[in-house]
Amino acid sequence: MTLTPEQCRAGRAWLDWSQEQLAKEAGVSLSTVRDFEKGRRVPIANNRAAIQAALEREGIELSFSGDGDVKKARGITYAEPKKRLDES
Repeated sequence: MTLTPEQCRAGRAWLDWSQEQLAKEAGVSLSTVRDFEKGRRVPIANNRAAIQAALEREGIELSFSGDGDVKKARGITYAEPKKRLDES
């Protein structure tokens, strides 16, 4: 399942991150985050995955509902942040 604009905004708000901070943490451009959250465009797969990974590293978990191939975004939850590879 992939991140939706609504989940992105909610996750960023939960972390009290600006769009600029999310872009930096994800290694994507600010316009990528802005356009995605406003529904103007869907980022290419690797940028969308990077945004999702940045949120998940900080403890944001995405939730979905539905059966089979028809899954809908349900929301987000918060868990312990995942350790980064460069942390020991």
